[in-house]
Amino acid sequence: MLTALQVRNYVLIDSLEIDFPEGLIIITGQTGAGKSILLGALGLVMGSKADSSMVSEGADNCVVEAEFETSDMSIRDVLEENEAEWEDGHLTIRRVVNRSGRSRAFVNDCPVPVTVLQDIASRLVDIHSQHQTLLLNDKAFQLDILDHYAGVTGLRQECARLWKMLSELRNELKGIDEKLARLAGERDYNEAQLKQLEAASLREGELEELEEEQKQLANAEEIKAGLAAVEELFTSASSGGDLPSVTSSLKEAGKQLVKVGRYVPAASELAERVETCRRELEDILDEVVTVNSGTALSETRLEEVENRMSLIYGLLQKHSCADLAELIAFRDRLSDTLVDSTLLEEKRMELKAQVAETQVQLNDIASRLHEKRASAALPFASSIAESIREMELPYAVFEVILNDVPVSATGCDSIEFRFSSTGKNAVDVAKCASGGEMSRIMLALKSMMARYANMPTMIFDEIDTGVSGSVADKMGSVICSMGEFMQVFAITHLPQVAAKGSAHYMVSKSIDPETSKAVSTIKKLSDEQRVMEVARMLSGSELTDAAVANAKSLILSSSQTSLRRK
Repeated sequence: MLTALQVRNYVLIDSLEIDFPEGLIIITGQTGAGKSILLGALGLVMGSKADSSMVSEGADNCVVEAEFETSDMSIRDVLEENEAEWEDGHLTIRRVVNRSGRSRAFVNDCPVPVTVLQDIASRLVDIHSQHQTLLLNDKAFQLDILDHYAGVTGLRQECARLWKMLSELRNELKGIDEKLARLAGERDYNEAQLKQLEAASLREGELEELEEEQKQLANAEEIKAGLAAVEELFTSASSGGDLPSVTSSLKEAGKQLVKVGRYVPAASELAERVETCRRELEDILDEVVTVNSGTALSETRLEEVENRMSLIYGLLQKHSCADLAELIAFRDRLSDTLVDSTLLEEKRMELKAQVAETQVQLNDIASRLHEKRASAALPFASSIAESIREMELPYAVFEVILNDVPVSATGCDSIEFRFSSTGKNAVDVAKCASGGEMSRIMLALKSMMARYANMPTMIFDEIDTGVSGSVADKMGSVICSMGEFMQVFAITHLPQVAAKGSAHYMVSKSIDPETSKAVSTIKKLSDEQRVMEVARMLSGSELTDAAVANAKSLILSSSQTSLRRK
């Protein structure tokens, strides 16, 4: 339940701190006093949209803080999911709105998204505004009410979970089908391209090797001639035949220097250097011979190399690739695409099986939901009809009609509430009920919700609009009975309802003499003040002795009725 509310700088409220008890709490005040502002402040901590107009003139921000006590362990789960502390059922919810309209939200001093506030608030407070009778036209609302009565909220959650899962699976399957269809159109072409590329047996670096080999093969004669000439120069004597070859001369020079080295140390060093040169020249000669012998004069191999190069160049051009590495990468991508197609087909079969299985589960849950709704529809309608008749519609008929529809997140039922105030020819409530009748129907439904939805706090914002006299008294009795097992706030203009509260608060508006600014305040009334407020509601602006006496009688009668009920 809501135990306390603190408001600072919210519209016309400068500062407000107020505690609330259990039971039926009445809130009254003259039109324009600020009752709607108070409700708006509470709505802010429940996650309603924030804007800069909420901040009082001259203030940097507004702060609304509400304290709740709850035993709902599902709220603890929500808090833990958002790293907020669970303080043994105590909740402090705070909303701060700055001048720019941006807001921050906190639960037990832990910052949380506004969506978390909305989730928590939906489990703590139900606000019925003046215009909420329009919900009677909302089939989702109607179904929710019946489901609370039938005790199938767990089945509803499972149905919604399976529907979401089925929708996700179907979307995934649709995406795979679209991709497979696209791949199927390209498959033959891709397979042909891949076959050609795989037949080519491409490897990285091959083209550079071929180009080098082609250059050698194309110039083999010139290469061999040059190498042969070098070999000749190294091994043959001079052209005149009088002088030895280069290597023979160096060998002989080395021998002579060794002899001289016995007497001149420097000559030994020179001998070593000559020997090094000779050995280096011999190594060079060996390599020249090797290269020469390895150089082939093969027109056949040249043709093979050039054909291979032509093939690769053609593939590079065909597939718009800059080099062989890029061409090989393209080949691998084609292969992966065809493999992906196979894998996608396998995934498709798995998804189809999952869709079929989930559909069976969903159909089963929907069928169970329907059975429980069908079983609950008649006693639910009878209970609502009885409650409406107690509010001076003695011939009222209320019916619940369930129709089969395709399975969705809410099951396989559509619902229709039908009503007749005369007992005959019940039709859709939206087409027949007057404003006063709609108020009574909605109150009966809210009373049902209070018993079966485990809502700790319910707020009625002038649900008694359009009724008066004894009807108002009967509606007040219904609201009062709800206050016996939950906290109920009733914002009302009717004294018959106001007299039934266990606590009474009055909202008033005044002008600050210093700032000339309108300010709204709320205070809890004493027993004597409560009598005077009910008397004002009875008589209007002129307070009469008869009105005061009538107010005392109303309050006393309501207290006695409440005691008898207990």
